[in-house]
Amino acid sequence: MTDTAALLGLFLSAFLAATLVPAGSEAVLIALILAGDLPVAVLLAVASVGNILGSAVNYTLGRGAAGLRGKRWFPVSDAALVKAESWYHRWGRWSLLLSWVPIIGDPITVAAGALRERFAIFLTLVTIAKTGRYLAVAAAVTA
Repeated sequence: MTDTAALLGLFLSAFLAATLVPAGSEAVLIALILAGDLPVAVLLAVASVGNILGSAVNYTLGRGAAGLRGKRWFPVSDAALVKAESWYHRWGRWSLLLSWVPIIGDPITVAAGALRERFAIFLTLVTIAKTGRYLAVAAAVTA
């Protein structure tokens, strides 16, 4: 596999993992770190950017969620969105620091968009959360 293909695969897995598509990216990151062909810093940057951009897609979906709620094809159930909005109302923007957590993280990013969180704040908190998670994974693998 070429370096470009490996980085593209990592980016896509990280992007999809951050959207409402059920996917994971940690295994891809770990495999590439263990392969040792690419610098860990580059792998962390690619995974983080992909994951952050995927969350931005969720935020954008959330901005339009009011008009999409209840549609069968909309990827977030009304119950999941209500639960995420409840979390968001209770913990506020700081709940975005949990955006890396499987199952609850993606709906929180949708709720942030639906509740009109300022994008700069959204982006800052999601960047901290997503990059921090990948740093922890890399530290565990390279320790």
